[in-house]
Amino acid sequence: MVELEQHTSPLVAVYTAQGMLRAMVIRGALESAGIPVMLRYESLGQTFGITVDRMGQVDVLVPVEWEEEAIDLLNAEPRAGEVFSVPPDMAEEVKA
Repeated sequence: MVELEQHTSPLVAVYTAQGMLRAMVIRGALESAGIPVMLRYESLGQTFGITVDRMGQVDVLVPVEWEEEAIDLLNAEPRAGEVFSVPPDMAEEVKA
């Protein structure tokens, strides 16, 4: 019998969005670049649609080995005709 090794990398927050919609856009951009993504949020905020303080915040997490590439992508200047971009003043690096 072959044993499957479980590999788990620590996750780091590369962006904090106010609301699930923006977090999903960021997640999609990172995943389209091949970066694995996980979202962390308070379930109460999603259940009742609360976007006040921490309740509405959604942390976008990536494995630590993808952190630099994810931050570079979020801070990159958009190419001509590119639909998605995160303005520099909106991108936040979060130290978890």
